[in-house]
Parts: sequence; structure tokens; C-alpha cells
Amino acid sequence: MIVKFKKNVKDIQIKHLQDVLNHQNYKTTFIDGDIYKLLVVIGDTSSLETKRLTVYDFVEDVINIQKPYKESLKQEKRKVNVGNVTFNDDNIVLIAGPCSIENDQSLDLLSSQLVKHHTHIIRGGAFKPRTSPYSFQGIGEKGLHILKEINRKYKVPVISEITDVRDIDLFVKYVDIIQVGARNMQNYVLLEELGKINKPILLKRGFVNTIEELLLSAEYILANGNKDVILCERGIRTFENQTRNTLDISAVPVLKKLTNLPVIVDPSHAAGHWEYIESLSLAAIAAGADGLMIEVHENPEFALSDGQQSLKPEKYFNLVEKIKKIAIAIDKKI
Repeated sequence: MIVKFKKNVKDIQIKHLQDVLNHQNYKTTFIDGDIYKLLVVIGDTSSLETKRLTVYDFVEDVINIQKPYKESLKQEKRKVNVGNVTFNDDNIVLIAGPCSIENDQSLDLLSSQLVKHHTHIIRGGAFKPRTSPYSFQGIGEKGLHILKEINRKYKVPVISEITDVRDIDLFVKYVDIIQVGARNMQNYVLLEELGKINKPILLKRGFVNTIEELLLSAEYILANGNKDVILCERGIRTFENQTRNTLDISAVPVLKKLTNLPVIVDPSHAAGHWEYIESLSLAAIAAGADGLMIEVHENPEFALSDGQQSLKPEKYFNLVEKIKKIAIAIDKKI
């Protein structure tokens, strides 16, 4: 960290700030330059808020060189194992399934087709956080039981979204990956508790959150001991209204530069309409995403939630074939 002083700063003020920082176990070095007077602060400054130092009226600016999301930077390699599936720089992981689990027969029929077309993980919502309290909220614990049966029958990992910290034990029992949705990205109590379990977490970026805020949310999980975190870009809210959200494609290379965690993309929630999913999916893979999460439904017209942003199986299978071609071009495997 570098503290830049105002021109009229007094020696006694510099000494006072050094004493304050030294008392907090930071080492300091004063530089009396020709143009600026600077104080270099050495140590783990991730917990030292820059705003606290700007309280001093003799401080002009504070530059924090250390990133606040230090735990994600400690990971040696971008790798998370889920059963026989690996999220890393060499693979493209495909996650597909309905927005909401409606019944066991429909999910079984769909899953039997998906696993034959390079789908590595089956998704399905059991508890659905909806904007309107009158919208379909999911079938609850019964949906998790159905997912567990899909896992047993097809030997494929399953993922579902958690909405309540009280349901953690339930999710640990029935799913292979716990998804934290956009609305809960900053539910810090939930994130801390998920950090204490031995289960991979897929953390979605909130639709009004910055990349740094996403990484700091991941930090809550990592700092509590759970190192198996997968980040998911799912679109952010902008002034554009032709799509449900705006897919931040640039987030993929930026996140992969700033952290060593796997990064995937959810084009379904970004687009909000099935017609755009293919283009956004191909763009995400070309940008370096480690995987995709795509909503697929046998009969989107009759889906109980988000049918308009779900692909029919045939369109999804065609998309997978196109993804294969891009994978070859960027030296990845599906």
C-alpha cells in the first residue's frame, strides 16, 4: 500500500501515521521525493481499508497494491473435481437441465438424452427464488430427491440452487454441487456456512455487482476453508432492454487474470430468450470460459419457469456440436 501525502503535510503528522500503522504490525518506509511525499506500507493490507487512512486531512490519496481477494489467488491451479468431472483450463464442462424440476418423469426423460450428448452435469431447481411471490417457487425437498435418483441412475453429478442457510445439510446429502444464485451472492451468512462444508460451490455473479464484489463473495467461502469454488458470469443489469441481462463476456478473461478459480458462463439468464443462447454460448467458449450452464426443457411452452430462455433438446444437441468445433480451435476438450 502507498500513502500519498498532501504538500503541506508536517513531519509530526507523518510520524503519527507511521506509529499508528506500526502499532498494527505494518512496516512503513517514508519516501521524501522531489514531487511527492509517500509512505510505503508493507504487510498484509487486505484487511486495512483505504478509506480509514483518507480520514486524515493530510493524506491526499491511498493506493492499495494488494488485492483484497487474497484466498482465490492462493489456488495453484484453476481446478475443481466433481466426481469424474474436472473444471480446469483444459476442459469445457457442460451443465444442462430445466430451470425447475417439475416431476421425476420429465427430468428422467430429459436427463437420459442429455447424458448421451456430452452433458457432464445435470441441473435443476428445487427451491426457486422468484421476483414475484405468486410465481412458481419449486417443489422443494422432493426435487432434491429426484436429482439424487438421476445421479444414481445415470452416474452423473447434479447441481441445484440453495436459497436458505437452514437447508445446507439437505443439499450436502442430495447434490454434488451447491449453486448460490445471483440474489444470494452477497448473503454473507450463507457464504460463510458454505465455506465450512466439503462440497463444491458454484457462485453466480449478482446482476448489479462488480467483478471485485464477486471475488470478495467467493472470499467468504474460501476463507472459511472450502477451496472448491466455481465462478459463474450470468449477465448484469444495464440500460439495454432487448435481453434479460447483458452478458459481460469481458468478465471471463478478467476473472481468469485476477483469480485461479474456474469460470463458467450462464447464457440462458443473460439472454432471457432462447434465440440468443447459441451465440452467447459460442462467444463465451471462445473467450475462454471453462464451461456453460444452459437451461434445456422438452416443452418450453409449458415450463413452469423460464420457458422462454430454455432450449429444446434438439437445439441444445446442435449447439454442443458447434461447441466441439470451437473447443478444437482453442485446444480444449469436452
